[in-house]
Amino acid sequence: MPRDFLSLADHSPEQIRAYLDLARQVKLHPQGFRDVCRGRTLAMIFQKPSLRTRVSFETGIYQLGGQGLYLGPKDIQLHRGETIADTARVLSRYVDGIMARVFAHQDVVDLAAYADVPVINGLSDLLHPCQVLADLQTIEEKLGSLAGRKWTYIGDGNNMAHSILFGGALAGMTVAVGHPRGYAPDPEIVTRARDIAARTGGAIQVTEDPGLAAQEADVVYTDVWASMGQEAEHAERLKRFEGFQVDEAMMGRARPGAIFMHCLPAHRGEEVAAEVIDGPQSVVFDQAENRLHAQKAVMIKLMGDRW
Repeated sequence: MPRDFLSLADHSPEQIRAYLDLARQVKLHPQGFRDVCRGRTLAMIFQKPSLRTRVSFETGIYQLGGQGLYLGPKDIQLHRGETIADTARVLSRYVDGIMARVFAHQDVVDLAAYADVPVINGLSDLLHPCQVLADLQTIEEKLGSLAGRKWTYIGDGNNMAHSILFGGALAGMTVAVGHPRGYAPDPEIVTRARDIAARTGGAIQVTEDPGLAAQEADVVYTDVWASMGQEAEHAERLKRFEGFQVDEAMMGRARPGAIFMHCLPAHRGEEVAAEVIDGPQSVVFDQAENRLHAQKAVMIKLMGDRW
């Protein structure tokens, strides 16, 4: 098992399975894990705010017997006043793990390179591995299996698309990404996902036709069209993403028992219709809950006793 949790692609299918099995046990029997991280401290670096990331990690480490230490932009300034290398070395003398929610992915890579304690990627501009680990847990709970399923992502080829490509490929799923022209996922990520899928029996499809991507899907997923830091592009993106809203017609292209997923926060009327996200196929709040359980599994593996 890698010391850090930076990317799902750093793990083997067997290691991802171990995380999912542990997350399931943590969810079913939380009291059995309440002392696993007793006396351990998790430093939580936030360059940008987040409801789900902060509350799930802070609650999770507390439920494991440890404590979380919030370090916001006013508490710690990466690149300003102190180098990432020095920040990592100093924190390593105080805490037992570091979670970082950052803009540049290189920041979490550098933190891991210089820290003597495990580093968890809480989100970067390239990847969102904790979210997709929770998503895999949710899909398995709702559909009963992962391998052979079709997981469709519609929208911007962003960090969510990238981690879905990796997570779905590792699970032996077919991952379809439907994106507007000019908003394709990173080609290097796609290539690496295809290499993984070739070994697991999965498949990767990238298309500018959202309807084709949604066809016969077991899971339909979307994300906001303008993420944090892209507010100035919002009006332009609304034009460019026309036709990519996940509405009832789009869901109608998926399999009858398909589920709808969204990492939240959601903008009803933009990337998703209210009838879909608030409808019977939506599992978005189950996903949100599973962030707690999946991330507890990560902290147990990286910071806990006997693991």
